[in-house]
Amino acid sequence: MSRLEKNKFINYKKIDENIATVRKRLGRPLALSEKIVYGHLDDAANQDIVRGESYLKLRPDRVVCQDATAQMAILQFMSAGMPEVAVPSSVHCDHLIQAKVNGIEDLKVAKDVNGEVYDFLQTACAKYGLGFWKPGSGIIHQIVIENYAFPGALIIGTDSHTPNAGGLGAVAVGVGGADAVDVMAGIPWELKCPKTIGIKLTGKLQGWASPKDVILEVAGILTVKGGTGAIVEYFGPGVDGISATGMGTICNMGAEIGATTSMFPYTESMDRYLRATSRAAIADASRAFSHHLTPDEGHQYDQVIEIDLSKLEPRINGPFTPDLMTPISKMKETAIKNNWPEKMSVGLIGSCTNSSYEDMTRAASLARQALDAGLKAKSGFTITPGSEQVRATTERDGLLETFREAGGVVLANACGPCIGQWDRSDVEKGTPNTIVTSYNRNFTGRNDGNPATHAFVASPEIVTAMVFGGSLHFNPLTDSLDTPSGKPFKFTPPAGKELPSKGFDLGEDTYQAPPALEARSTVNVKVSPTSNRLQLLEPFAKWSGKDYTNAAVLIKTKGKCTTDHISMAGPWLKFRGHLDNISNNMLIGAINAENGEANKVRNQLTNKWDAVPATARYYKAQGLPWVVIGDENYGEGSSREHAALEVRHLGGVAVLVKSFARIHETNLKKQGVLPLTFANPADYELIRPDDRIDIVGLESNFKPGQQLTIRLNRKDGSKPVEFKVNHTFNENQIEWFKAGSALNKMSQ
Repeated sequence: MSRLEKNKFINYKKIDENIATVRKRLGRPLALSEKIVYGHLDDAANQDIVRGESYLKLRPDRVVCQDATAQMAILQFMSAGMPEVAVPSSVHCDHLIQAKVNGIEDLKVAKDVNGEVYDFLQTACAKYGLGFWKPGSGIIHQIVIENYAFPGALIIGTDSHTPNAGGLGAVAVGVGGADAVDVMAGIPWELKCPKTIGIKLTGKLQGWASPKDVILEVAGILTVKGGTGAIVEYFGPGVDGISATGMGTICNMGAEIGATTSMFPYTESMDRYLRATSRAAIADASRAFSHHLTPDEGHQYDQVIEIDLSKLEPRINGPFTPDLMTPISKMKETAIKNNWPEKMSVGLIGSCTNSSYEDMTRAASLARQALDAGLKAKSGFTITPGSEQVRATTERDGLLETFREAGGVVLANACGPCIGQWDRSDVEKGTPNTIVTSYNRNFTGRNDGNPATHAFVASPEIVTAMVFGGSLHFNPLTDSLDTPSGKPFKFTPPAGKELPSKGFDLGEDTYQAPPALEARSTVNVKVSPTSNRLQLLEPFAKWSGKDYTNAAVLIKTKGKCTTDHISMAGPWLKFRGHLDNISNNMLIGAINAENGEANKVRNQLTNKWDAVPATARYYKAQGLPWVVIGDENYGEGSSREHAALEVRHLGGVAVLVKSFARIHETNLKKQGVLPLTFANPADYELIRPDDRIDIVGLESNFKPGQQLTIRLNRKDGSKPVEFKVNHTFNENQIEWFKAGSALNKMSQ
């Protein structure tokens, strides 16, 4: 299954048998994603299969966890009382390293500051049989595509950008920690049967156009919720001209359209990449299985989009949302029209989305052009290698030195500014400014904690060229720059290499394999009762069996409310293993519809304004249940289950919104919170901040497909208002709710 696990094997035979069973049952051709998903069914002969309706029970091949979410996942796994993980699993230390000085110095600081957490994760992995990737090893998604992903795999990961592995033909899905715990405990993973969106690629990328521009274009077409409930499959003659890591880039950022995952059919570039990363045996096996790694002829997608790669122009998406797409030829006029800050303060390349060897060679070719013309970067410039393997290889081949010569700073092999781990000092908080990144997500304040930062997303090639222009108005395809010699300089299109001609340099060995089973009994996993970083979990209370009544409206959120708004990352990441401490960030970024402000709500019991978490704690102490009201695509963004755990921990009973992002809705269910949607979205306007809410029907009619009733009890004593709401619970999920959480149900 990987070069690191000699005793674990790919079971293509089982996938083949399941596909045959399902194809016979359904009597129709299958899409590629259907083959892989249905190929991993726990019971292919009897599983109900209706796209967009059925809940599938699946057996993933692997679980991967990043260090911020792994803490809570492992704490939950420990609560389940299992001796070891049931499937190959790993933890990757990438989220807790803050960017400040450079990679070497920042890594030293991180190891010191996070020592307690790293020790917990390392010993827990040894105790329960997980692989452990030490800090400095790289970003989880790059490590996975280099070591674990393979064509036809089903992988779940506790990070929303797990779909990066779709670049190697895997169905790789971001999930909450509770889902990961189920699979690690040997319980089938439950997924609503995805619909399928087909994106036909024709032509071939030309000049400046890159794989990143493909997904920037798709985001502009589908928006941040257009892929919800679906797997996006790329197909057509255009796929053959894209590298495996380029396909990974496209799949990675598919998380920004709300897709369950994205994937590509088997291509020769996958074979090349597998062999280049010392997986020739897997390359041979997947080639022999390749007849199942493409869609059946005559299959039908639920939606089809076509993109001609030959005509694709580089895009820049943003600010504040990844689906606001602008062709680079239109950026200057669009920026002027919207009064976006012209000066580009920092350009940032790398991250899990764009840090492959190919990305770095193409970006370095542009930096070299500018250096040869006597230019240096006019903007700040940072480079984040995606893994130790990429760092060591690009260092050996002189690419990182080229970036340094241009004025760039090489950061640690970690997430860094992409997730807000950036101790930024060049602008004061509140100062409007522009940054352009090759990252995947650009929500308000995400990268640096500054809500006035206008963050734009582009390819690493465009970002690199733009740092020499120093302006959001600079178009490197057409514009020239002044040079010290007085001769105008104009970039020529970037050039790069798909794979290193000298092979990959693995660099420092940062992997810890789990010890033999007999040695694990001596491993001691410690959690200090006085720690402010780690906290053992206590089970949530079971449902009382009664309708919820008299619940307060904690906050009625207005507009976009992502998981960054619900549970911020950045400096809060250090508390991801301590539920009570991290709950102090619950909903502090959400905009209150009552006053248009963040983290300021009226306490209905005291009539005083206070922070959201403080108000929730007050209600909890008084025994008053509360609910959250939200807008469209609530919970968009990360897979972080803390956004659900915190609500449950501080006394929330329901979240009522116009629509949910997939992962967040599931996370709420897992923790015993009711995710509800308005049957009529206009009913959102009926709710007042001082209403008391009854949720009617739980006691008498809580069944799959049956609506519940919301009763609004008015503070002014006027007649209560009632309306219907929907839920998507199935029978099994209702049992989670009754037990108090999915973990409680597992432990029964």
